[in-house]
Amino acid sequence: MRYVADHGFPVPRIYEASGADLVLERLDGPTMLGALADGTMHLRDGGVVLADLLDRLHRIRARTATDPGTRILHLDLHPENVVMTEGGPVVIDWRNTTEGPPELDVAMTALIVAQVAVDPGHPFTGQAEAFLEVLLGCTRDNPLSQLEAAVRRRAADPSLTGDEQAHLHEAKLLVTTFARAHH
Repeated sequence: MRYVADHGFPVPRIYEASGADLVLERLDGPTMLGALADGTMHLRDGGVVLADLLDRLHRIRARTATDPGTRILHLDLHPENVVMTEGGPVVIDWRNTTEGPPELDVAMTALIVAQVAVDPGHPFTGQAEAFLEVLLGCTRDNPLSQLEAAVRRRAADPSLTGDEQAHLHEAKLLVTTFARAHH
């Protein structure tokens, strides 16, 4: 987090770090999902903001990689992990962070949103599909080359519910459809 903050990326300020324990800046404001749900943020604006955050993050070169195309990846960047503060959006939950191709990060974000879009029991199903279309229309990196890798990562996530696992293939097809339309 300090590394991306040093490159101007919006993360909570770190006051203290001791092993896995962090003391972070308190952020005031709703998550992006909360702002979308209560109507204070339009779906289009949310998709544009999330695409911009992905693009900004992917401009930051990885610290340890020798390949100049390797970047910092969040791998869990979705509307619940963006806090809409007075000063702008701030990205939280960096526990999945790694280095790799930007397309993997975009594919993972798109897949997470698509899982909501294809889940008939989710309260944001319709909005998630519209959000996904805007997001993929605005991202610079085409997720298709890394979509299979994202599906494998997502399927291996032990915190996924049975419903989320069941909708993974359908979500992949939705991402494929929108990505082909926009890239």
